[in-house]
Amino acid sequence: MSRPNAQSMKPATAAKKLDVYLPATPAEFQENPITRGELAALQADPPQWLKDLRKNGPHPKNLVAAKLGISIAALARGGVGNALTTEQINALLEENPPWLATEREGYQEVLREQRRLKSLHAEQARGN
Repeated sequence: MSRPNAQSMKPATAAKKLDVYLPATPAEFQENPITRGELAALQADPPQWLKDLRKNGPHPKNLVAAKLGISIAALARGGVGNALTTEQINALLEENPPWLATEREGYQEVLREQRRLKSLHAEQARGN
Protein backbone atom coordinates (compact mmCIF):
# COMPACT_ATOMS: atom_id res chain seq x y z
CA MET A 1 0.00 0.00 0.00
CA SER A 2 1.55 3.28 -1.05
CA ARG A 3 1.59 6.28 1.20
CA PRO A 4 -0.49 9.21 -0.11
CA ASN A 5 1.41 12.31 -1.12
CA ALA A 6 1.90 14.59 1.90
CA GLN A 7 0.80 17.51 -0.26
CA SER A 8 -2.61 16.00 -0.99
CA MET A 9 -5.63 15.47 1.23
CA LYS A 10 -8.60 13.18 1.36
CA PRO A 11 -11.77 14.46 -0.28
CA ALA A 12 -13.47 14.62 3.16
CA THR A 13 -10.76 16.97 4.43
CA ALA A 14 -11.01 19.16 1.34
CA ALA A 15 -14.81 19.28 1.66
CA LYS A 16 -14.46 20.44 5.28
CA LYS A 17 -12.03 23.16 4.25
CA LEU A 18 -14.45 24.27 1.51
CA ASP A 19 -17.45 24.10 3.92
CA VAL A 20 -19.43 21.75 1.67
CA TYR A 21 -21.22 18.46 2.27
CA LEU A 22 -19.04 15.76 0.69
CA PRO A 23 -21.85 13.47 -0.60
CA ALA A 24 -23.24 16.43 -2.57
CA THR A 25 -19.97 17.07 -4.42
CA PRO A 26 -19.27 15.65 -7.89
CA ALA A 27 -18.03 12.04 -8.05
CA GLU A 28 -14.66 13.17 -9.40
CA PHE A 29 -14.14 15.31 -6.26
CA GLN A 30 -15.22 12.48 -3.93
CA GLU A 31 -13.04 9.81 -5.50
CA ASN A 32 -9.65 11.53 -5.84
CA PRO A 33 -7.16 13.09 -3.42
CA ILE A 34 -7.02 16.90 -3.68
CA THR A 35 -3.70 18.68 -3.70
CA ARG A 36 -3.14 21.90 -1.79
CA GLY A 37 -2.82 23.66 -5.12
CA GLU A 38 -6.15 22.31 -6.34
CA LEU A 39 -7.79 23.35 -3.06
CA ALA A 40 -6.34 26.86 -3.38
CA ALA A 41 -7.63 27.05 -6.95
CA LEU A 42 -11.12 25.94 -5.85
CA GLN A 43 -11.11 28.59 -3.12
CA ALA A 44 -9.80 31.35 -5.39
CA ASP A 45 -12.03 30.64 -8.38
CA PRO A 46 -14.84 28.27 -7.39
CA PRO A 47 -16.44 26.27 -10.21
CA GLN A 48 -20.21 26.48 -10.67
CA TRP A 49 -20.89 23.27 -8.73
CA LEU A 50 -19.10 24.72 -5.70
CA LYS A 51 -20.91 28.05 -5.97
CA ASP A 52 -24.24 26.21 -6.19
CA LEU A 53 -23.47 24.00 -3.19
CA ARG A 54 -22.45 26.99 -1.08
CA LYS A 55 -25.59 28.88 -2.04
CA ASN A 56 -28.24 26.14 -2.03
CA GLY A 57 -26.75 23.23 -0.10
CA PRO A 58 -27.12 20.66 1.12
CA HIS A 59 -24.93 22.15 3.84
CA PRO A 60 -22.83 20.23 6.39
CA LYS A 61 -23.96 20.11 10.02
CA ASN A 62 -21.66 22.89 11.19
CA LEU A 63 -23.13 25.35 8.69
CA VAL A 64 -26.70 24.21 9.31
CA ALA A 65 -26.21 24.82 13.03
CA ALA A 66 -24.63 28.23 12.41
CA LYS A 67 -27.41 29.31 10.06
CA LEU A 68 -30.02 28.21 12.62
CA GLY A 69 -28.15 29.89 15.49
CA ILE A 70 -27.78 26.69 17.51
CA SER A 71 -25.10 24.14 18.37
CA ILE A 72 -24.43 20.94 16.43
CA ALA A 73 -25.63 18.95 19.46
CA ALA A 74 -28.92 20.87 19.30
CA LEU A 75 -29.42 19.60 15.74
CA ALA A 76 -29.31 16.04 17.02
CA ARG A 77 -31.64 16.85 19.90
CA GLY A 78 -34.04 18.40 17.39
CA GLY A 79 -33.91 15.33 15.18
CA VAL A 80 -32.30 17.14 12.26
CA GLY A 81 -30.33 14.93 9.87
CA ASN A 82 -26.81 15.46 8.61
CA ALA A 83 -27.46 18.01 5.89
CA LEU A 84 -30.14 20.52 4.97
CA THR A 85 -30.59 22.71 1.94
CA THR A 86 -30.85 26.48 2.24
CA GLU A 87 -34.56 26.15 1.49
CA GLN A 88 -35.04 23.66 4.34
CA ILE A 89 -33.09 25.88 6.73
CA ASN A 90 -35.19 28.91 5.80
CA ALA A 91 -38.38 26.88 6.25
CA LEU A 92 -37.26 25.82 9.73
CA LEU A 93 -36.43 29.41 10.64
CA GLU A 94 -39.82 30.57 9.39
CA GLU A 95 -41.69 27.78 11.19
CA ASN A 96 -39.57 28.25 14.34
CA PRO A 97 -40.72 25.04 16.07
CA PRO A 98 -40.61 25.06 19.89
CA TRP A 99 -37.43 22.95 20.04
CA LEU A 100 -35.63 25.42 17.76
CA ALA A 101 -36.76 28.47 19.73
CA THR A 102 -35.61 26.83 22.98
CA GLU A 103 -32.25 25.78 21.51
CA ARG A 104 -31.62 29.24 20.01
CA GLU A 105 -32.37 30.89 23.34
CA GLY A 106 -30.07 28.48 25.19
CA TYR A 107 -27.29 28.93 22.65
CA GLN A 108 -27.46 32.71 22.96
CA GLU A 109 -27.18 32.37 26.73
CA VAL A 110 -24.07 30.19 26.32
CA LEU A 111 -22.53 32.79 23.99
CA ARG A 112 -23.29 35.61 26.45
CA GLU A 113 -21.64 33.65 29.24
CA GLN A 114 -18.58 32.96 27.08
CA ARG A 115 -18.25 36.69 26.29
CA ARG A 116 -18.64 37.55 29.99
CA LEU A 117 -15.91 35.10 30.99
CA LYS A 118 -13.60 36.29 28.24
CA SER A 119 -14.07 39.87 29.39
CA LEU A 120 -13.49 38.87 33.01
CA HIS A 121 -10.27 37.05 32.12
CA ALA A 122 -9.07 40.02 30.06
CA GLU A 123 -9.71 42.37 33.02
CA GLN A 124 -7.86 40.04 35.37
CA ALA A 125 -4.92 39.82 32.97
CA ARG A 126 -4.72 43.63 32.78
CA GLY A 127 -4.93 43.89 36.56
CA ASN A 128 -2.08 41.49 37.22
